[in-house]
Amino acid sequence: MTEHKVGTREEWLDARQDLLEREKELTRRNDELARRRRELPWVRVDKDYRFETDDGAKTLAELFDGRSQLVVYHFMFGPEYTAGCPVCSSAADTFSGAVEHLKARDVTFGCVSRAPLERLRAYKERMGWRFPWASSLGTDFNFDYGVSHTKEQLAPVLTADLGPVPELAAACGTDSAGYMAEGPGLSAFALSDGAVYHTYSTYARGLEVLLGFYPLLDRAPKGRNEGVPPEVWIRRHDEYEGPDIPHRS
Repeated sequence: MTEHKVGTREEWLDARQDLLEREKELTRRNDELARRRRELPWVRVDKDYRFETDDGAKTLAELFDGRSQLVVYHFMFGPEYTAGCPVCSSAADTFSGAVEHLKARDVTFGCVSRAPLERLRAYKERMGWRFPWASSLGTDFNFDYGVSHTKEQLAPVLTADLGPVPELAAACGTDSAGYMAEGPGLSAFALSDGAVYHTYSTYARGLEVLLGFYPLLDRAPKGRNEGVPPEVWIRRHDEYEGPDIPHRS
């Protein structure tokens, strides 16, 4: 017998109507946030960043690939990693399909990481991805946009309870310090009259919109069902054949 509240169809319709009003309110608020996001002031990028890509060395302006907008996902794959972050990898499973749709709206999309290009290529082939992926190794790009950190910056954090970090670090072939030297993020840029401008960045839960499975879980009967604190259940898509993921009742 289910422990969840059970009601009639009429009771469900009444409760659903009340929830619908709240969902509509959230949609309107999201529209307003999107407008305010677009109204943020642009900051000119004057530093000469260089990236290694499948088509050779490129500047930040050249990553736009002839379009006026660029969206970069800062993928956690540091120089010490042997494989990309499992959580970033779960987000990246949706990127390839989005690329052509974004191009149709004058937006170039790609990932940037500090790992060497040859390691990014090998991992991309393993995962079956098709989106552009550039290496920023040897540049300040990741540090300037708040997704890479020095040993000095990490020192105070490494003395605290690291939670699931050691497990995630091991999955990337590095230690906790090496893993935490990188972080995920999303940054947007505009190209106007030959100049590049930084327009937006977001981190942490601001990136949940990229985890396409979470909105689906939020609408499933048990929701995310991850526990408190949340269990580390996300794997790379080719690793779910291993030990069973624990399920909560």
